[in-house]
Amino acid sequence: MGDLIDHSHRPSKLLLMLEGRAVYDAAAMLPMWGLKRFMPRGDNHPVLVLPGFLASSRSTMPLRRYLADLGYRSHRWKLGYNTGYSYELHDGMRDRVVKLVERYGEKVSLVGWSLGGVYARELAREMPDIVRQVITMGSPFRGHPSSSNVYKIYDMFSGVPYEKMPESFLQHMAYAPPVPTTALYTRGDGVVAWQSTVELSDRVDVENIHVGGAHLGLGFNPRVLIALADRLAQSEGSWQPFKPPAWMEPFYRNWYPDWLVHGNENPLEVNA
Repeated sequence: MGDLIDHSHRPSKLLLMLEGRAVYDAAAMLPMWGLKRFMPRGDNHPVLVLPGFLASSRSTMPLRRYLADLGYRSHRWKLGYNTGYSYELHDGMRDRVVKLVERYGEKVSLVGWSLGGVYARELAREMPDIVRQVITMGSPFRGHPSSSNVYKIYDMFSGVPYEKMPESFLQHMAYAPPVPTTALYTRGDGVVAWQSTVELSDRVDVENIHVGGAHLGLGFNPRVLIALADRLAQSEGSWQPFKPPAWMEPFYRNWYPDWLVHGNENPLEVNA
């Protein structure tokens, strides 16, 4: 498939400032507590939720509570703040997955917000025999420094900055892991280029779902919550593409005008 690394320009300053609308995503989560009874019920399998860059498990608490109420064994990562990649952190995440599998005796699903989703994909790539599926939320797994508004901050904290990551590794990271994989993305992302958060794959068990909203609000976004409930409820070995309820279909369409969304490149159309 050639070069999968995204080289789009980073989101505009306008989109970055509009990330403040994440408070509306958070407020919109409140009605979801009353709608949970209409969501597909979980089968009690373990789900590990990984936070985004510079966030901790506190940021994923509402999401984990929601998943637990649906019927999943929902777990935090127990590794403090996500300050970027390090070999120590990698080992800690791997141990966390292994311990959950040993504890419950079944595969674990991985849900990752932003950078947490990049980690989730790599964990699934390393341990496909014990990972059930991966769901990413605004995760720049095909990212390049030029397509992020926070890469300089990332380099300040991360044990391995962008410049020290070999291109061969970035190319490898852009391929979907060998488990069912879902990428939730928003074209209105003000933190990373949305083009870097979508899958380019011909596999039938790999998909992209447009959820709209702000990058910082993805963990509360009702469209995300509905998609998560649907994806996690699938029986192992019987994966089917996501199809929202008929009344919800308009909410999953892209309503962002081209003048607002940076760049005209649409990898989903080029690779269709």
